[in-house]
Amino acid sequence: MASGLVEINVDCNDVERAAEFWAAALGWKPQREREWVWMSASGDPRQRDIKLVFVKVPESKSVKNRVHIDVAPRGVDQAAEVARLEQLGARRIDIGQGDVPWVVMADPEGNEFCVLGRRLD
Repeated sequence: MASGLVEINVDCNDVERAAEFWAAALGWKPQREREWVWMSASGDPRQRDIKLVFVKVPESKSVKNRVHIDVAPRGVDQAAEVARLEQLGARRIDIGQGDVPWVVMADPEGNEFCVLGRRLD
């Protein structure tokens, strides 16, 4: 028997802004649930797809994330996807990654994520 990965929680100062960014980035629909917002590819809480959950916290982000999200562009190349994410409010960041084939970015809350090369269509 093993555990199943069901959700990834993202701490936020501005839950609505973070959820709006990730909804636009992934094409998912945010759903309010009490004090948090969640979303998934299916939008159905009974489905087994991974959910992103955005939870309000009082403190601001202060150090590099130990766990982060990786995304891969659909139907466009990496550069076009990076440009689109920048228009949504993300920014490129340098965490000492050096010369790598992915682009390290931060969402509007400062949480790091990576844009990989095109893998999905």
